[in-house]
Amino acid sequence: MAIRILLVDDQALFREGLHTLLSVHDDLQVVGEASNGQEAIDAVAKLTPDVVLMDLRMPVLNGVAATKQITESAPNSRVIVLTTFDDDDYVFDGLRAGAVGYLLKDVPSAKLVEAIRAAARGESFLQPSVAAKVVAEFSRMSGAKTADPQEDLVEPLSERELEILRVLATGASNREIANQLYITEGTVKNHVTNILGKLGVRDRTQAALKAKEMGLI
Repeated sequence: MAIRILLVDDQALFREGLHTLLSVHDDLQVVGEASNGQEAIDAVAKLTPDVVLMDLRMPVLNGVAATKQITESAPNSRVIVLTTFDDDDYVFDGLRAGAVGYLLKDVPSAKLVEAIRAAARGESFLQPSVAAKVVAEFSRMSGAKTADPQEDLVEPLSERELEILRVLATGASNREIANQLYITEGTVKNHVTNILGKLGVRDRTQAALKAKEMGLI
């Protein structure tokens, strides 16, 4: 079954080009378009896409606000930010709103397709330059840490889960984590599911953000 995609951007010409680009792939289907955040929210409710490609700066309602509403009301529709802006504020606002991916519009088409497929599988995907910002922010984040950062968790993470979480926080896919830690991709997937459940988050990006805030990584 093809991955259902909603395109959200206030530039009609960009949407048309993106539609044409994605349509050459048999496993991808563009089911709708929207020119602002409010239209995107309405379209998600009507079309239930698997993946939403979301611009950030748009009239009526911006992409951050739209992403937040979509991830809360339609968690099965995964949002990937696709924008020209890589300022730190934009990156972290988009990820905190619930986006599972963040790409710049100059991303190679093959990487965009890869990100869409990853999002449809429930994985996150960050462009390397964006991932570097996230990692740098993690290293700068500070605050009071308890003697045991896991004390607030109902069930603590195992050493293996912490190990996977540290690699996951760099934006690595399940396959990349498996290759780095010399375990199977299926094992990684099972551990990631457990990690999300223990942290009480819905996706990998949120897991990485919460883990850093808690001092786990």
